[in-house]
Amino acid sequence: MSDTAATFLGLPPPLWQSLGLTLRLAALTTLILGVLGLPLAHWLNTTRTRFAPVIESLVALPIVLPPTVIGFYLLVAFSPNHPPGSWWRDLVGAPLAFSFTGLVIASVFYSLPFAVQPFQAALRAVPRELLDAGTALGATPARVFLRLHAPLAWRGIAAGLTLGFAHTLGEFGVVLMIGGSIPGVTKVASIALYDEVQRLAYPQAHAFAAVLLVLSFVLLLGVTLLQRRARA
Repeated sequence: MSDTAATFLGLPPPLWQSLGLTLRLAALTTLILGVLGLPLAHWLNTTRTRFAPVIESLVALPIVLPPTVIGFYLLVAFSPNHPPGSWWRDLVGAPLAFSFTGLVIASVFYSLPFAVQPFQAALRAVPRELLDAGTALGATPARVFLRLHAPLAWRGIAAGLTLGFAHTLGEFGVVLMIGGSIPGVTKVASIALYDEVQRLAYPQAHAFAAVLLVLSFVLLLGVTLLQRRARA
């Protein structure tokens, strides 16, 4: 970000750095949510195992559980004193806690239900007759899902991905517990805004909050439009 843009918006380069880090975190999290969440949503919709309600409840748990609780247990799990944190340290030579990789993993856990639940609704909305027709023509279940089921549900899937991206932008408790406030590494936008308020830099905090507000509104507007078109 150029100095001119920073001066125009009243924001110093460190705040733009935190916003860029947040966008990178949200993009990686959204990509992983798509790769993991879509098959999980399909499995939850189709499985007949009696443990499905338990797994579905575990996936949805971050919606009602305080973020600090999730952050605390993830911090314990990421500790280099015991697995799996010790495994990661032995593998890469660095701790998982207070790292960008740790933020990504925590964000995936925390944002998973905000992507999986829209995925489930979108996949359920596809008429079963169309899927049965694909199977009757000799297509394998995987081919039916990839070539027919998912494309027909693309608006709901896109809404889930956008919602996961937007939710990652607003994370605070989880990222604070896992990453702290290391500039350029774990200091995301929500933490940077909190730090500005803590040091009573209200003009900068106001300008930065406005940027985040506009960005979040645009993302949620996109989700709303996709969902309305999917219902239509």
